Parts: sequence; C-alpha cells; structure tokens
Amino acid sequence: MVRLNTLIAFVLMAIIPLMSGCKKEDDFADKDDQIIREYLAAHNLVAEKTDSGLYYVIDEPGGTQHPTINNQVRVTYSGYYTDGVDFDASTASFGLRGVIKGWQEGIPLFGKGGKGMLLIPSRYGYGSEPPLGVRKNAVLIFDIHLIDIK
Repeated sequence: MVRLNTLIAFVLMAIIPLMSGCKKEDDFADKDDQIIREYLAAHNLVAEKTDSGLYYVIDEPGGTQHPTINNQVRVTYSGYYTDGVDFDASTASFGLRGVIKGWQEGIPLFGKGGKGMLLIPSRYGYGSEPPLGVRKNAVLIFDIHLIDIK
C-alpha cells in the first residue's frame, strides 16, 4: 500500500505541472489570437488563419514553386511588433529547419517571388526565450518577400 501511494504521488507530481503548463500555453494562445485580430481590425487587413493559429496575408502569391521545410530560401523581411516598433530587417538566406516555427509554417505559403505578411503568435516566434533585442512572449509581424528557393 505504501508503494502504491508513493507511485500515485509520483504520477501526480509529474502530471500536475504538465497540466498547468497547458493552461498557461492556452492562455497565451487566446491572448495572442486576440492581439492579432485587434491588429488586423485596426489596420483594415484581411488575413487567413492556419489550423495552428498563424495568420497570413498574401499580397502577391508568387510562382507555383513553394519551399518545404527541407529547402534553403532567400528572403527580404522586416519584423515588428503590433505597436509598430521594428526589431529586425534584412535580406538573408537560410534553411527553413533552422528558423522559428512561424516561419517554418508561414514561408511555404508563398510561392517564389511572393510577398505578404505573417502574424505569428508568441509560441511560434521566440516565446519566453527570445534573442537579445526581441521582446519576450511577443506577437511578431513580418513583411516577407520570398526571393528564391533552393
């Protein structure tokens, strides 16, 4: 009986933090979704939403060639927050496997030459551990031009 009680206590100690972590993630998901919807409304933008919660606007769809997670891409981008403050801008080449989940899912929505916007919930951006100069748990917006795919 002592072993059973110990086992039950151990299982509960393992499960309860996981359950509370899910609630916290759900709270961020709901909050981020509200922030993105308010941004879209304030800027008169119409966006599509993926099943994961990523929003995107395609201004120019580009060609029929779309990257996959296994591709290298070259993009010009600018990144900013919903309050308009910029945090990054560049033209860069990189493998999609090595970037934030929001880009892994969002950039393949554009064809080669495509342009548009990704509105990325914090959990698919940098979350609670961003690089220096990026806000913690922030919704990220990127204007994207997919220049090339290799």
